[in-house]
Amino acid sequence: MVEVAYAESRFKAPEIPHRYGSRVHLLDDPLAWSLLARACSPETGQPDVGRLVRTLYEMLARVVLAAELPRARVDVPTRMVSSHPEAVYRGLALSRATKAVTVGIARAGTMPSQVVYDLMNEVLDPAMVRQDHLFMSRQTNEHGEVIGATWHDAKIGRDVEDRYVLFPDPMGATGSSIVSAVNYYQTALVGRPARCIALHLIVTPEYLRRVQTDHPELTVYALRLDRGLSAERVLRTEPGTHWDEERGLNERHYIVPGAGGVGEILNNAWV
Repeated sequence: MVEVAYAESRFKAPEIPHRYGSRVHLLDDPLAWSLLARACSPETGQPDVGRLVRTLYEMLARVVLAAELPRARVDVPTRMVSSHPEAVYRGLALSRATKAVTVGIARAGTMPSQVVYDLMNEVLDPAMVRQDHLFMSRQTNEHGEVIGATWHDAKIGRDVEDRYVLFPDPMGATGSSIVSAVNYYQTALVGRPARCIALHLIVTPEYLRRVQTDHPELTVYALRLDRGLSAERVLRTEPGTHWDEERGLNERHYIVPGAGGVGEILNNAWV
């Protein structure tokens, strides 16, 4: 018999109210906010920061996969089936036939991508799951302002047809790296992705504006919005109400409050 309680899912990510549009998901998760605050503290270094970022991406990836990936009906016997023929779970699960790619953007995105890759291998058919690697860095002008992203190397599978492409990159600051990566996956490979999804710990209003301008189809998930350089009256309003006046980037395009250089901190490499 069909168990009606699990015949469909209404799961949605818990979100804070905002006015950035339906493709932006700013999670309402006090536990994640607590861990993220510790990860951003100047007193937190390795190995603690690595463990915290891994935990945060495990939490974030669970929400994103549950909310975004296709679902399918399953009939799975349990260990009790030897004595009870009716001991079969009949209900929804993530569809194991889903094709997915996670993109590790070095340096800060390398470990988060591995976390997402490992989780997808647990719930999807591993033959359908792939991890790609991009090596890029900020391109800056003489004033230290970010003007783009420079590619250094890449190891990328050619096929993206009907694949869910995930970009786990901790800081959504200016949007240059994500815009460059999404451009490539949508135009330079074989086929078209089913969906492109960015997974961030922190985003800025400037980042959200940039990615929505260049890639309005991109779905964005983040644990926190940082707009700490906005005027006090703006901070008292729902995010996105005065989007043109919201600021989260300093003159060198680092996030405030932010976390500093996450790639440097995760790797103990200050270059």
